[in-house]
Amino acid sequence: MIVCFDIGGSAIKWAEAHAPDDIRPVGRVPTPLDDFDAFVAALEHALAATRAAKGIAISVTGVVDSDTGRIKCANIPSIDGRTLAADLEARLDRPVLIANDADCFALAEAGAGAGRGHRIVFGAILGTGVGGGLVIDGHILEGAGGFAGEWGHAPIAATMAGTPPVAIPRYPCGCGLAGCLDTVGAARGIERLHHHLHGASLASTEIIAAWEGGDAAAERTVDCFTDLVASPLALVINVVGAAIVPVGGGLSNSPALVARLDTLVRARILRKTTAPLVVPGQCRVEPGLIGAGILGLTELR
Repeated sequence: MIVCFDIGGSAIKWAEAHAPDDIRPVGRVPTPLDDFDAFVAALEHALAATRAAKGIAISVTGVVDSDTGRIKCANIPSIDGRTLAADLEARLDRPVLIANDADCFALAEAGAGAGRGHRIVFGAILGTGVGGGLVIDGHILEGAGGFAGEWGHAPIAATMAGTPPVAIPRYPCGCGLAGCLDTVGAARGIERLHHHLHGASLASTEIIAAWEGGDAAAERTVDCFTDLVASPLALVINVVGAAIVPVGGGLSNSPALVARLDTLVRARILRKTTAPLVVPGQCRVEPGLIGAGILGLTELR
């Protein structure tokens, strides 16, 4: 049995992982943001509430450098910059595996969701930001520095989008670049686009609801949004050869939006298929725990 954790800026959740299809949530506590000893104590509390575990697998916000083992995690200062797996192994006396939360989403979908039966699965996150993870033959591909799958950060956003085309500014990105897909391709991005096109400030959920209700202004926004996102995603699929692309994050809650994106992406890739390719993720509840559980069960046998 593996104890798996899903660690974000607000909460630490944990579960017992007995098999890929038998992952049992146990509890949650607030994430200690500024005190590493308190952070470790929260994990110790979780371990005390479970049966003896062979190891620990963690899904966490942030990126672990695959070369140095150091984590970059702005949301949780208590662990930022640490060689987290090694530090936790020393304190908890168990083997520890750590993966980015988007990677764990992709692994969850590959093992227990829409990607079952597919060799190459690219999990795309369209939520607060644009992220992703790549799974090949049941294993996460981390890549140099741990950045494989991070398709949201590169200055590739188009400067014209929609039908008819309209000019799109190259917005500055939190990563330090300008024109990243992350600035226009996520929930904040669709809000930014709607304000640029119509001068109105609406939440992403309101924009999608208006679009699904036939609102013309929202249709124009979604037209530009899906045009901007489809080409970079098509390029990712051409490069990695993904057979299926499960989508997670808040925008995946609209099946109609994912279906619109799927139609555009399939028209822009080299492989021609009539079968859906970009689909809503099936692991709607606790994909981080599911992915971490599968990671631990696979790698800590």
